[in-house]
This record gives sequence, C-alpha cells and structure tokens, in this order.
Amino acid sequence: MAFLDLVISGGTVVTGSGRRRADVAVRDGRVVALSGGGLPARRRVDAAGLLVLPGGVDTHVHLMDPGATDREDFPHGTRAAAAAGTTTIIEHAHGEPVRTAGDLAAKTAHLDGRANVDFALAAHAWPGAEREVRPLWEAGAAFFKVFTCTTHGVPGHDAAALRRHLRATAEAGAVSLLHCEDESLTESAGEVLRAEGRDDGGLIPQWRSREAEVVAAMVAGVLVRKAGARAAVAHVSHPEVAAYLARERAGGARLFAETCPQYLLLREDEVLDHGPFRKFTPPARARCDADEEEMWRLLRDGPLTHVSSDHAPSTREQKTSGGIWDVHFGLPGLDTTMPALLDAAARRLISYEDVARLYAEVPARLYGLWPRKGRVAPGSDADLVLVDPARAWTARDAAVHSKAGWTPYDGRAFTGRVVRTYLRGDLVAEDGEPADARTGRFLPGPGLRPG
Repeated sequence: MAFLDLVISGGTVVTGSGRRRADVAVRDGRVVALSGGGLPARRRVDAAGLLVLPGGVDTHVHLMDPGATDREDFPHGTRAAAAAGTTTIIEHAHGEPVRTAGDLAAKTAHLDGRANVDFALAAHAWPGAEREVRPLWEAGAAFFKVFTCTTHGVPGHDAAALRRHLRATAEAGAVSLLHCEDESLTESAGEVLRAEGRDDGGLIPQWRSREAEVVAAMVAGVLVRKAGARAAVAHVSHPEVAAYLARERAGGARLFAETCPQYLLLREDEVLDHGPFRKFTPPARARCDADEEEMWRLLRDGPLTHVSSDHAPSTREQKTSGGIWDVHFGLPGLDTTMPALLDAAARRLISYEDVARLYAEVPARLYGLWPRKGRVAPGSDADLVLVDPARAWTARDAAVHSKAGWTPYDGRAFTGRVVRTYLRGDLVAEDGEPADARTGRFLPGPGLRPG
C-alpha cells in the first residue's frame, strides 16, 4: 500500500450508532479506511485514550460578513468554530440578507479566503418573493431562513405567506429553517410593556413569550405537513413546542426540531441579573433542574432532532451601548457548543454517540451535506475531532475566539476537551488554539444546478 497522508491511531471512533477502537487512515483529505492498525503513513498521531468524533456541523450561524463586522466576521467566527471542534457551518447574516441568486454569488466571492472551516450559505425568504426560491436553490443555497415575526429587520411571514413559501420549496425540493414566534403576540406584548415604561431585563420573556413560540410552531408544523415541504423549526426553547412538532412529524410532516445550548444550560431568571447579556430570542425558558433534565431527555429520545449554536454575537460594548429594547439580540456560541455537548456526555445526560448524531450526522443529512460531512467513515472528508473525555477545564471570557470576547458560560466548569481539530486531514486547531489557515471551502447546497 502507498503511504497515507495521515493515520490517527489507537483512538475510539464514535458514530451516532456506536463506537469502536480503530485507526483512521486519511489520503487526499478523505477518510480511506478504518483499520486495526499497521498502516504506513507520512504522519501518525497517537490517539490512545482519546475519542475520535466527526467534526461538528453547525447549521445555524450568523457571522455578519459582509455587513456589521464590528460584531463578528468570518475569520474570527470560523477560528472559534475550529478551536471548539466545529468543522462545517451554514451561515446567514441578517444585515445583508441573501435574497437573490446574484446576492448568493456576490457573498460567496466576498468570502473567498476568509474561512477557517468549510461553510455553506443560507438564503433569506421574503414574503411575496416565492419566485426567488427555485433560482436560489439551484444556485446553491443551503436552506431558506424564514421568520414568522419581523426580527433583525427581516419581515415576518404570516400564515398565508408561509404557506406560499412552503409550497414553492416543496416544488423545488428545497428545505427551510423556520423562526417561530407569532408576530401579533410579540407585537401586542411589546406595546403593553413599552406603555408600562418597562426597561428591565425581565421584560424579555414576557415580550417573547412561550405562547408566541407555541402558536407559531403549531401553525408552521401544520403548514409544512399540508404543503409536503421539508423544514426545521429553529431554536426550540421548551418541551411544549417539541411536543407539537413531534405530533406533526408522527402525522407525516418532514419536520425537524433544532435546539441550542442556551435552552439546555441557561435559566429564564438570569435575564434579571444579566440583562442584555441574556437578550436572545426565543429567550431561555428553564426555571429549575427538572426543566433542563426534560430538554436533555427530549434530545436523547428524538423529539429534539439536532443541535446548533445560533451563534449571533455582539461585543460587550455593543451589549451595553443602549437600553434593553435597543441592544442586539443574540449570544456567541461557536466557542462553546461542542464543549457543552461533550460535558453533557461526561455527565451522562446524553451519550457520546448522541453528540455525533445531534451535532454532525443529523444536520449533515438534513441540509444535504451527508455523506461527505458528519461522519467518520471511508469516503467522507477527514473532518476529525480528537477529544480527551476526562479533561476538566473552565470557560473564560479571555479564551473566547469570537469577536464578542465573552461567553454566557464564563466561570462554568466543563469536562471533556477538544484537543485537536482536523479539516480534511489538516490540523486547524490544537488545545484550544486555532490556526489561521483560511483553508475553508464553500459547500454549495444539494440543489445546485451546474452551469
């Protein structure tokens, strides 16, 4: 056998369905074999005592590039991803939304040489612009981001507009990511809270209420099923929403339910003390340990189908530059999403197989990146994460690679550390320090039509 480029030997390879000791052989950026050892290679890495997982596939990321890059950009955001074990992202920035095939081409060109991990790009759905769905899908958009309430300057879809969009995606074979909050409920709650003169952090969960999320998700689930469309509901924040989505899925809807670490680790009342640093939407819902435990159970058992970061950072200065009504929504998350899942596995809330399934395999399948991404198997890209499952460490603002420069988990202890990250067989981060190689490539969506 000719020499391989890389062999990672002696580690435990983890997939969504199991784990086994194996050497991972890499040539020309792809995994070519999983073997029992003895393969000749130019580079050999001893992974004894380590887990070998597929690189994270984070399908809900905002890097603001091009646009308001004082908040975040591709070089910083993708360095954060690499350091934490995420090797593929799907990005969409609201500041300069992708609404046409021309927008997608221009953004792809702008990002050439700016990414440290591989990336796909989502488009934004605009009410009344259903004619753009097929051209965008055939130009290589990964999915369509759809709002049911006006947020970040992007107009919301009412039920009629959402039905038109979903019918267009069903005809084109496209997939959508749905932000579900009912506009009439958020708008009326906002009017009441402003009239009362409220400017405290506690207004956030009242403004962006449980009821607003449930109502919008219920409507969306019905419309996805009726249209024969394929969609995911973004950032599911509490079990009632997951239950309605699971019911529609049992009735035949091709419907997925994404959640994020902030709904598993943060509490609703933290906004009272942290104010703008807990302003994201939907907000945190957990009120007690039992609430968190139920969300982890839903991840283990499947009503919640996958995890993303919803990385939407602002700097500390930006989060404190105005009142609670004025500052940006969003949290940084790429630095901490894989670590949060690894820590949960160490605490036996989920398994390491669940980590591979929830943060690699399912999102890669959903958005057409499988089997190239999301697995450790012959033929896949050699996007590999070496994890020391026993290493304890503490999250610190100073260690954040995102431009945000802070994390809501500052001071939190974690168990399980990403010690090496490989992108297509090349080392892109080691012991939390990313290389700035800018070798990330654009990944066109599955609807791309050549020429």
